[in-house]
Amino acid sequence: MQLFDTHAHIGLIYDDPIEQLRVIQQAKQAGVARIVSINNSLHDFEKVYPNLKAIPGIYHAVGVAPSEVTSPGPDYLNKIETYLSYPNVVAVGETGLDYYKQFGDKRSQIELFIAQLEIAQHHNLPVIIHNRDAGKDIYDILRERIPDSGAIFHCYSEDAAYAQKCLDMNVWFSFAGNLTYRNARNLHETIMNIPLDRVLIETESPFMIPAEYRERKRTMPAYLPSTANFLAEMLDMDIEELSAQLWKNSCQVFKLPEA
Repeated sequence: MQLFDTHAHIGLIYDDPIEQLRVIQQAKQAGVARIVSINNSLHDFEKVYPNLKAIPGIYHAVGVAPSEVTSPGPDYLNKIETYLSYPNVVAVGETGLDYYKQFGDKRSQIELFIAQLEIAQHHNLPVIIHNRDAGKDIYDILRERIPDSGAIFHCYSEDAAYAQKCLDMNVWFSFAGNLTYRNARNLHETIMNIPLDRVLIETESPFMIPAEYRERKRTMPAYLPSTANFLAEMLDMDIEELSAQLWKNSCQVFKLPEA
């Protein structure tokens, strides 16, 4: 079994570079061969990227999350443009909208989101979307501005009807450890009603601990097999067959070779 963790905040698991390398080693021992390292801010990217840039199987996204809308940093758009040229940077993000915690104001969040969609289009890269209580606005914006390379709804949280509505766009749906929760009926229904070739999985490390590890303090990329096994049981699929399809999907969206 070979798995691809499409979304992990390695820098939030540990600050220490040695511990970050240990996290990656543990993931590879668990069968997680590739990971996309995510940062919410450019400051965090600048700290984490140098430590991880040379590790095989580790890729990166660059963007400014809605949590940083009031302080994205000086000249942040030009910096994103620069960092997208770095080796193994494969996506813009995470970006999107978060109306739950009310970071800044809606207008500022939308402007930040649209600016990064335009950058993703310019660089022919997919965009990784954070959505919390903002599904309608995200949908409306994507209808007009989704990059040609598509978008990933990371840690998908909407219902099956929302996913169905989005299927005519170039989007993927990424599911995290909360898929394994018994009360996550909206996610279970969604999985059963979307094409498997649009599905990705992630850990959202250090958040969204799978049910199997609920006594732990944080999620690790090494826990990804727990979500994959749960999904295989739900779909009544052989885990090797499922992992092969998920691997193919992940490589497709990030434009990476499968081997």
